[in-house]
Amino acid sequence: MKTIMKRTLSSLCLILFSGVLLAQDNAKTPAAADNVAAEKTGKAVEKGIAFLRTSQKNGAWSASPRTGIGPTTIILAGLLEAGAAPDDPMLADGLKFLEAATRDDGGVYTPDGFFQNYETCCAVMCFAKANAAVKAKTGKEPYKDLLAKADKFLRKQQYTEERDTKPADANYGGVGYGGTTRPDLSNTQFFLDALKAGGAKTDDPAIQKALVFVSRCQNLESEHNKMPFVAENSKNLDGGFIYVNQPSGSPARGPMAGESKDEAMKSYGSMTYAGLKSMAYAGLTKEDKRVKAAFDWMTKHYTVTENPGKGAAGLFYYYHSMAKALAVLDLPLVEAADGKKHDWRKDLTEQLVSQQKEDGSWTNEKSRQYMENDPNLATGYALLVLGLCKK
Repeated sequence: MKTIMKRTLSSLCLILFSGVLLAQDNAKTPAAADNVAAEKTGKAVEKGIAFLRTSQKNGAWSASPRTGIGPTTIILAGLLEAGAAPDDPMLADGLKFLEAATRDDGGVYTPDGFFQNYETCCAVMCFAKANAAVKAKTGKEPYKDLLAKADKFLRKQQYTEERDTKPADANYGGVGYGGTTRPDLSNTQFFLDALKAGGAKTDDPAIQKALVFVSRCQNLESEHNKMPFVAENSKNLDGGFIYVNQPSGSPARGPMAGESKDEAMKSYGSMTYAGLKSMAYAGLTKEDKRVKAAFDWMTKHYTVTENPGKGAAGLFYYYHSMAKALAVLDLPLVEAADGKKHDWRKDLTEQLVSQQKEDGSWTNEKSRQYMENDPNLATGYALLVLGLCKK
C-alpha cells in the first residue's frame, strides 16, 4: 500500500512539475518569438545597409539630372532612422553631398529647382535626424543654422496670402514640388513633416493653413470641404483622401496618363495615411468628423500587401506613409473591419523581411511611376519603415 501511494505521489509530482515547466515555457514563448523577430529585423537592416554601401557614388545614390538629390535624401533618412551613426563614413559622405546642394535662398535642391520644395523637405528630415543624433552624443548641433534657413525657405513655398492666394482658392495652404507647380497632398505632407522636424507647434499658422488644403483633399463633404469635385463625386465620398483636390484633366491638375476622371477621384491608402497624419499635426482629435471618417476608411482597408486603391503602385511609399502616420497617432494596434486587432509594426516588419532580396535590397518592379523599381530608393523606404517599426 505504501509503495502504491509513493508511486501515486511521485506521478502527481511529476505531472505538477511538468505542468509548471509547460507554463514556464508558454510564458517564455512570446518573449522568445519577439527575440527571434528582433534578430530577423536586425539582420534585414544590416543587409540593407550593406547593400547601400555598394551602390553609393560620390556620396549620393541614383543621382541624375532627372532624379536630383531626392533618392539620396530618402536613403539617408532611412539609414538614420534605422540606427546608423551620422559619423559612419557612408552617412558622412551623403550628408556632405546634401550640404553641397544648399542654395543661397536656404533651400536644399538641385540647380534647376523644379523639385525645390520636395527635395528641401526631405533634406530637412535628414539633417534634423543627424542633428539630433550628434547633439545626443556630443551636445553640438552642426546643422542648426542650415535647418533654420531651410525652414524660412519652405514657408515661402506655401500657397498663402503672401503668394496672392485667397482662402477660397483650391491651392490655399498647399505646397507643390516647387516654384509655381500646383500643390498636392504628397508634397504637403512632406512640408508638414519638415516643419515638425524643425519644431513647429500645432498652432503654427503654416500648419493651420495647410490643414485647409488637406481637408479639401478628403472625399468628405463638410463645412471644411466645398470643392466642386465633391458634388460630382458622390459615389466616392468614403472619407479617404486623394492626391489633388481637383479632377484629372482640369487646368490646375493637368492630364494623368491612363487615368480616368473617376479613378482620379477614388481614395487610396498612401494619401489617406498622409491626410490622417497631417490632421494629427494640426491638432485634430478623433472626435473631429474628418479624423473619424479617415480613420474608418483606414480600418476598412487595413493591409500590408498592397497600397489600397492602387495595388502595387507606390507600395513602399505607402508603407512609409502608413508607419509614420500610425507612429504619430501613437497607435500600437489597429482594429480592422473584421474586428481583428493588428500589431501594425509586426505586420509591416514581417512583410518587409519577406520581401528583401538576397543582395540585401528591396525593389518594386511594378511601380516604375514611383521609381520604386530603383533598389536604392526602395531600400531607403524599407529602412525608414523598419526604423519606425522598431520604435
